[in-house]
Amino acid sequence: MLKRLYDRTLALADHPRAMWALALVSFIESSVFPIPPDVLMIPMILARPHRAWAIAGVALIASVLGGMLGYAIGAFAYESIGQPILEMMGKGDAMENFNTRFNDFGFWAVLAAGVTPFPYKVITIMSGWTGMPLATFVTTSILARALRFFVLAGLLRTFGEPIRDFIESRLNLVFTVFVVLLVGSFFLVKYL
Repeated sequence: MLKRLYDRTLALADHPRAMWALALVSFIESSVFPIPPDVLMIPMILARPHRAWAIAGVALIASVLGGMLGYAIGAFAYESIGQPILEMMGKGDAMENFNTRFNDFGFWAVLAAGVTPFPYKVITIMSGWTGMPLATFVTTSILARALRFFVLAGLLRTFGEPIRDFIESRLNLVFTVFVVLLVGSFFLVKYL
């Protein structure tokens, strides 16, 4: 089922209204949809490299707006909507422990989920559920999603098709290592 959904999402990249499809996928991926917008961005940017920044911008704006929907789900409808979504993803059992510690590291959680393979939707819902300040959530979401989408756009615009295989197979690893190094650097500066 997930493979069919992936293939359908990928097929939207060739649609005349691909930018609208990208906006929709970016929006709903931030709160409920399992397929990341990168699936659409990659073929769209390869087909039209001169539009790479516009494509990344659409994904960024729609993703942050979708993240705000996820935040609202967590804040206002966690029990009826948010909890079943998180349980479906296998994240339902650790909620209480997570809630007590989440806001202490909320900035880092949103940043990490925004650029790594960790499901961003989990963090958007949890940010609302735990009462993270909305300004912190939005600012960090903009930073994280801009980093992810504009780095992807820059790589594809600069290197084109040869970088596609690398991106599709290893970009999540690169972003994960980047976040670990970033967080580690801040801890070293703080404690040294």
